[in-house]
Amino acid sequence: MGDVLAGFHAAWEFESDSVLIRYERGIRTPKLFQALGERRVPLEAIEGVTLTPGRRGTVVLRVQPRAGADPLIEAAAGQLKESGDPYRLVLPAERETLAEYYADELKALLTESGKTERYLVAPPEAPLHFKAYDGKASFDGKAVSFRWSWTGASSAKWKAGDQSFPVAGLGGVEWRSPEIPEGYLRLLPREADAVAGTAASAASAVPQADQDPAAVVFGLGYGPVHESLPFAAAVLAAVRERGAVAPVPVPVPAPRRDPGDIAERIRHLGELHQQGLVTDEEFSSKKAELLAEL
Repeated sequence: MGDVLAGFHAAWEFESDSVLIRYERGIRTPKLFQALGERRVPLEAIEGVTLTPGRRGTVVLRVQPRAGADPLIEAAAGQLKESGDPYRLVLPAERETLAEYYADELKALLTESGKTERYLVAPPEAPLHFKAYDGKASFDGKAVSFRWSWTGASSAKWKAGDQSFPVAGLGGVEWRSPEIPEGYLRLLPREADAVAGTAASAASAVPQADQDPAAVVFGLGYGPVHESLPFAAAVLAAVRERGAVAPVPVPVPAPRRDPGDIAERIRHLGELHQQGLVTDEEFSSKKAELLAEL
């Protein structure tokens, strides 16, 4: 079609094989949209189109992505608010006739439905990072790293030390929105794929996110949706790209730390030791580990 339909917060460009969604920047535009920038959605990734009345004199044009077509939607697992749905285009009611025309044109081009075998919508590009309540998470496309905060991380996490998880050893990502209580991002080991059907019965064996070195927890101002969800989607896409074959995980060497950063972390460790939260043995062992990173 090659036409552009502009609405609130976004403009859709209809092409012969895809819909290019460009999100606006501005104070009122959802931060998730701004973080996404633009997305090209192939027609083969769409299985339906709807046009419904919106609020306060608006209409809403929405495309329904096929299950498994978009890593962002898969990672969100139904937790996005309606206003944060990247597949909704809100328009003034006076543009309903025009929106109906594009909806009909788009429907006529759709030929696919059902779950896809691979992601059809490109995931957010690495490197990505965000600050959680108990640490900093980063992803370079090959491995996910968690660097714990001495003020927010539980004793279980700082005793375990900073973590690095090669994509080859991961089976998935669990994202619980920071907009609901006890939000977190948890990395699932590749073995989890084989026992996915028994996840409910095994739930009691999974540690709380604040005690799990394979998870970071969110909080007010930490791990916001526009940062942590694209992060989760990128990791999920990288995991699926590895395919069903599970290579032997290759340890990722920790980068050399800045001496000033090491000194600061040893200072924090010393404070925990003085407060009786760390034993003499734990203090000596962890201090040696930090010094070895120099």
